[in-house]
Amino acid sequence: MSPLVWKVFGTGSAVMAGMAAKNVLGKAWQSGMGKEPPRNPEAAETSWGEAAAWAMASGALIGLARMLATRQAARLYKNSAGHLPKGLEEVQ
Repeated sequence: MSPLVWKVFGTGSAVMAGMAAKNVLGKAWQSGMGKEPPRNPEAAETSWGEAAAWAMASGALIGLARMLATRQAARLYKNSAGHLPKGLEEVQ
């Protein structure tokens, strides 16, 4: 695999995982809170508590999903190329 393939594959998997996590979180928010998640947490109409809760939940879940997707993509890359992509090597 070339570095360009890794950039497309690694970035694409992280973006798709982030989108999926946001969708799942939105449905969970709606189910738990009984209303849609805030569309714009920065808007003055959104309460501080709701904005902070959404920021923490979405940041954590989306970050975790992107990290897991990138790790899985790197594992697949390593199985194909025999080494990790540049920048993801083990640090000693």
